[in-house]
Amino acid sequence: MSRVFNFSAGPAMVPQAVLEKAQSEMLDWHGTGMSSMEMSHRGKEYMSIADKAMADLRDVMAIPDTHEILFLQGGASSQFAMVPMNLLRGKKSADYINTGAWSKKAIAEAKRYCDVNIVATTEEGKFSSAPSQAELKLNPDAAYVHYTPNETIGGVEFDYIPETNGVPLVADMSSTILSRPIDVSKFAVIYAGAQKNIGPAGLTVVIVRKDLIGETIDGTPSMFDYKTHADNGSMSNTPPTYAWYLAGLVFDWIKQQGGLTAVAAINERKAGKLYAAIDGSDFYANPVAINNRSWMNVPFTLADAELDKVFLEEAAKLNLVTLKGHRSVGGMRASIYNAMPEAGIDALVKFMAEFEKKHG
Repeated sequence: MSRVFNFSAGPAMVPQAVLEKAQSEMLDWHGTGMSSMEMSHRGKEYMSIADKAMADLRDVMAIPDTHEILFLQGGASSQFAMVPMNLLRGKKSADYINTGAWSKKAIAEAKRYCDVNIVATTEEGKFSSAPSQAELKLNPDAAYVHYTPNETIGGVEFDYIPETNGVPLVADMSSTILSRPIDVSKFAVIYAGAQKNIGPAGLTVVIVRKDLIGETIDGTPSMFDYKTHADNGSMSNTPPTYAWYLAGLVFDWIKQQGGLTAVAAINERKAGKLYAAIDGSDFYANPVAINNRSWMNVPFTLADAELDKVFLEEAAKLNLVTLKGHRSVGGMRASIYNAMPEAGIDALVKFMAEFEKKHG
């Protein structure tokens, strides 16, 4: 069997050690004679899996007791509605920062529930940067401020956490969660789809400040109320049990790597190698402002777009796959989440140099 280097933006690579652990436990989890996916989610065996995953995530991210951890379904996109439903709390408007495709989707959904104030946008610059703190025109009466720290499609990343002067801060961290340490206490809500840095698709992690739970807008379905899930340990209904189990293995794997500080050092080094290869060539280009370049998603173009198809075909022959850029951007995109080994970056950089010699 030959494993490829999978540069997909999501679903993305899962650490090989995690897959091997899951494989070894597939038919029989710890002598129970059952796979974890077959267990009752309310049985003591599965509850031990669930509780450990929750505890390990709290430990890895240093999540304070002021915040609840919810393991939900519906993807990060469901949070585009759940955030205003749960956080408006009698207010009529919310602030949004627009830095790309996912910000725009969140804004469009929020407009169904409240007035949306776009406090900054980089659309005129084709979403090639993030606005500075000074550019944010914040409303002190807003219910919350929402932003996307890392835009998966455009490869644009904030190099700071916005200061909101007490207004609750909400972050869609789907493509940057667990890539480095963060101060969770600065956020009212952090949410993330699992299929990038956490595990397989189907699980959505929500970290929400406890004092913001329990006051939804009229008409909110019970399953869209954070309180429903907080009161029931994220098991008001049957959760995505196998995705939860695998996420737990990933959290444990991160701890074994030395935690998020160690993971961050590796991620910074990986991204640095790839950007150096792009910047050191006239054949490749990255459109993002240097201080806003993503560690996780690296878009780049070739000098001649006619070579895109050939690049992808030749890369695939070397087991470098899923490098095609998003249809809205074009070119290439290498998503290099935690599970992408440094060897994958080295192989890609080597191929890029050889491809340039051949076709440049």
